[in-house]
Amino acid sequence: MEQHRNDKPNESAETGTISVADEQAIRDLQPVGTYNEQAEGSDSGDSGAAGPKKPSKSRAGNEITEWIKALAIAGLLVFVIRWFLVSPFIVDGPSMQPNFWNRERIIVNKIIYDIRQPKRGEVIVFHVPEEKRDFIKRVIGVPGDSVKVEGDTVYINGKPYAENYLKEAYETAHAQGALYNRADGNFPNNQFPDGVVPKGMLFVMGDNRANSEDSRMIGYIPMDRIVGRADLVFWPIKDFHLVSH
Repeated sequence: MEQHRNDKPNESAETGTISVADEQAIRDLQPVGTYNEQAEGSDSGDSGAAGPKKPSKSRAGNEITEWIKALAIAGLLVFVIRWFLVSPFIVDGPSMQPNFWNRERIIVNKIIYDIRQPKRGEVIVFHVPEEKRDFIKRVIGVPGDSVKVEGDTVYINGKPYAENYLKEAYETAHAQGALYNRADGNFPNNQFPDGVVPKGMLFVMGDNRANSEDSRMIGYIPMDRIVGRADLVFWPIKDFHLVSH
């Protein structure tokens, strides 16, 4: 019987399957690491050469976390500054003209008097519980001072006290033949006959002496009612300036 030659390639070549021996030979010819990289790519479903890795989702999560931390710290700083260091205040009324005007916005330094005592000439904000509001006035007398207000002259411990912050206002009034102070604005008076400032108290007056409710009418101010010192006028923006004391 005639035998027929099998001209077809072997079964593994026909189906595209590589024999173990051929596979080993290919491995030997490939540069080190090529086979492993291809194998890893096939495991992950990549058919081509390995490309750049995609940014991990954890990186975006870390950025969000950092933003949350930054905002939390900023919020804490605002809280500390607002409630413990400084506070905004709106001037209400004309009692501190011509140096502070109605509806001006100022920044009050709340910590300074935790460090030292108030000084003469400083402008302070303090609570007035009887009227359920805060006042802004200027410190004239500190504990132990003997205060006397007679016309437009203020005496501290028997000596005239220079009020340079009212120099122009005094000169304008005197040029018109009038007093800057009100007729009944002297101190001591019938309501408050003792002119010596007690311990832990302050004597304060408004710069607008003819239109100010201050220690001449409400008496000495306890230091524990002080909110702080007026340090900055920030509104209206055209009047932005530091307060000189």
